[in-house]
Amino acid sequence: MRILHILDHSLPLHSGYTFRTLAILKQQRALGWQTVHLTSAKQGQGGGRGAEQDVDGWHFFRTAPHAAWWASLPLLRQWGVVAGLTRRLHQVARLARPHILHAHSPSLNACAALRVGRALGIPVVYEIRAFWEDAAVDHGSSGAGGLRYRLTRALESYALRRVDAIAPISEGFRGEIESRGIPAAKITVIPNAVDPADFAHPGPGGAMLSHQLGLSGHLVLGFVGSFYAYEGLALLVRALPAMLAAVPSLRLLLVGGGPQEEALVALAEQLGLGRKVVFTGRVPHARVAEYYQMIDILVYPRLPMRLTELVTPLKPLEAMALGRLVVASDVGGHRELIKDGQTGMLFQAGNADALAETVVNLTRHADTWPALRQNARRYVERERSWSASVARYGDIYQRLLADHAT
Repeated sequence: MRILHILDHSLPLHSGYTFRTLAILKQQRALGWQTVHLTSAKQGQGGGRGAEQDVDGWHFFRTAPHAAWWASLPLLRQWGVVAGLTRRLHQVARLARPHILHAHSPSLNACAALRVGRALGIPVVYEIRAFWEDAAVDHGSSGAGGLRYRLTRALESYALRRVDAIAPISEGFRGEIESRGIPAAKITVIPNAVDPADFAHPGPGGAMLSHQLGLSGHLVLGFVGSFYAYEGLALLVRALPAMLAAVPSLRLLLVGGGPQEEALVALAEQLGLGRKVVFTGRVPHARVAEYYQMIDILVYPRLPMRLTELVTPLKPLEAMALGRLVVASDVGGHRELIKDGQTGMLFQAGNADALAETVVNLTRHADTWPALRQNARRYVERERSWSASVARYGDIYQRLLADHAT
C-alpha cells in the first residue's frame, strides 16, 4: 500500500508537528507500507530551494511558492498556498501513483488533496492536529467573531464534509468535529503517542549534573518543554511559595525556553525564590533524559482554554513512559492521558492553591508512588505506543480502498 502524505512542513525544521510526522512515517514503514512525502510552500527556506530534498534518510518533494501576483496579498495568500500545492501534488501523485492521499493539518492541505483526489480517483484522509481557525485567532484576528476566524472555520468545515475519512489526534477534536454535523463513522482518533522502547533505559540519573545545579538532596519538581503562556508555568512559580512552606526541601527545575522565559525569571525574582527555582535554558535533545532523571514530580499546569481542552500533549506521555510521577491540570487534553489517582494526579486548572495542595499531598503519601509510576508506564505501553496508534490507520485505509473499488 502506498500513501502520499501532504504536510505543512517537515525536516530539517524541528517542531512537535515534525516529530509526530516522523513517528507516523517510521511506523507505517515498519508495517510494510510505502510512504511518499510532499510539503507545502509553507516549508519556506528550511526546506531548501530544490523541488526535492533528502534529509536524514527521508525523501521529500517540495512546493515552490505560487507565482501569481495576488498570492502575496492578505487572505489571498492562503489561496495561493492551495493553488501551488494543488499543482505540485498533482505532479507528485501522477509520478508516485499512491493508493491514499493523507493530508495533515492545516485545512489548506486537505483542500489541495481534495482537488487532486477527486481528479485522479484517490481517496483522501484528513489528519487534524489543530484547527486552523484557532491559529487565526492566535495570530491577531479580532477573535471568534472576526472575518478571518469565520473564513478559516468555514474552510475547515468544508474540508471535513468532503474528505473520505478524518483522523483527529484527540477525543476533544472528535467531539468538536461531530458538533459540526460530521458522521461519527467517518472519524477515527489517532492519538499522540511515544515509543516505550526509547524510554526503557533512560541512562544515568545525572548525579553530577544534579550537584552542579544545586539539586542534590532535594525533592525536585520539574517541567521539560517550551515556555508558552498556555503551559501555565507562571501559575507553577506562583504556587511554589505555598509548597515550600509545607515542604522546605522542594526545588523547581524548569528545562527549556521560549517566549515566557524572561517573564518567569522576573517572577521568580519578584517572589524572592532565588536558588529555589533553577532555569537551565534550552538543552541538547540527547541530554534531556538526564534532566528527566533528576525530577521526582513532573508538573504540567496548562491553563484552561480551547487549545488545551482539545490538544493532548506529548511531554506527559514521555514522563509516564519513564515511570515518573505526573501532576497536571484537569484540562481536556490532560484528562485523556491521566487517570486521577491511578496514573497521575490532576488539579483544578488555573488554580494555584489547588496545584500546591495536590503536590504537597503527593509528597506526604510516598507509599502511593510505586503504583502511580508502574500504572503510568503500563498505560503508555498498552494504549499510547506509536505501534498501537498508527496501526489504526490500517482499518481506515482498507475501508477506503474497498469503497473506491466498488
